[in-house]
Amino acid sequence: MAGMTLPTPLYGLYRAEIGFSELIVTVVFAVYAVGVISVLLALGDFSDRVGRRPVLLAAMGLSAGSALCFVFEGGLPLLFLGRLLSGFAAGLLSGAATATVMELAPEGRQSRAGFAATAANMGGLGCGPLLSGLLAQHAPSPLRLPYLVHLALLALSTLVILLLPETAGRAGPAWPPRPPGLKVPPQVRGVFTAASLAAFAGFALLGLFTAVAPSFLAQTLHESDLGVSGAVVFSVFLGSTIGQLLTDRLGIRRALPAGCLMLVLGLLMLAGSLWLQTLGLLVAGALCGGFGQGLGFRAGLTAVGRLAPADHRAGTISSFFVVAYTGISLPVVGVGAMAVWLGLRDAGLVFTGCVIALAVCVGLYVLRRPPATS
Repeated sequence: MAGMTLPTPLYGLYRAEIGFSELIVTVVFAVYAVGVISVLLALGDFSDRVGRRPVLLAAMGLSAGSALCFVFEGGLPLLFLGRLLSGFAAGLLSGAATATVMELAPEGRQSRAGFAATAANMGGLGCGPLLSGLLAQHAPSPLRLPYLVHLALLALSTLVILLLPETAGRAGPAWPPRPPGLKVPPQVRGVFTAASLAAFAGFALLGLFTAVAPSFLAQTLHESDLGVSGAVVFSVFLGSTIGQLLTDRLGIRRALPAGCLMLVLGLLMLAGSLWLQTLGLLVAGALCGGFGQGLGFRAGLTAVGRLAPADHRAGTISSFFVVAYTGISLPVVGVGAMAVWLGLRDAGLVFTGCVIALAVCVGLYVLRRPPATS
């Protein structure tokens, strides 16, 4: 998962090398979400049909292809292709890897295994920019070395996958694919609407930090150290991981509104950092907003998964992820478009205002109508 966010601190270097606007940066980033959503829609149950190991190995291959696109990058086409392959890999990996970890867990430890899978997911996404930022700042060949290191990590991961037992038998023909479709049964729609909108708002925050935080740091806060950029992006995913860890302790009924509240506080800090041009507020906003995103995301996903009928659960959860990944792409492209006319600082302030309004509305709704827990 680290490979999915590896380019984040490097977008400024690509802009200087190739020459493109902030809008193109956000579009390049959004291509990743297009890849994820496409795989979720078309191949959501593929590992159930062909087994976990083939899908995991395919994800490793796609991720390696993405890294090679960046290693040999010579312009925008390979940047777009690299991000698209990265999205394909993430779409395959997220479901199959989570299922594998839970199926390999000893009896009675599935819940802990589920958190381990989630922590690896968010932790990997956070470690990607930290790794590339530090390497780009302190090592030679900043636009090549991070991807070569990632290729080495992928080789180790592939070896581990080859040594793991297969945990799922074939449940049907591998081809043609049978898209699971987007299904939201009537009895789930109330909870689904609130939970998915909370996920949309939280993923919009993740998208903003992942796509344009380095530009905010460089242009608004005048911080050019790529290691610092990577650490700021890492902090939002660290907050998310901690939030997901504490969700069970709070319970779904409290975690979802609490997540919205913390998300609003994080966004207010983000707006304050842009307005006052202070790095400390930006880091605090990343940690606080990430914490709220983690709380709301895991609580919403759990509530939707529990209430969905068994025969529609996969389609309902796929629908939830599609809404979430739409949140990580469309609003960020909007920020890039607004930045062309308003400047990055003012575009960021408009973005935070819109997402705050959404999070407040969702938070008030779930306070009045708490989600059922069973």
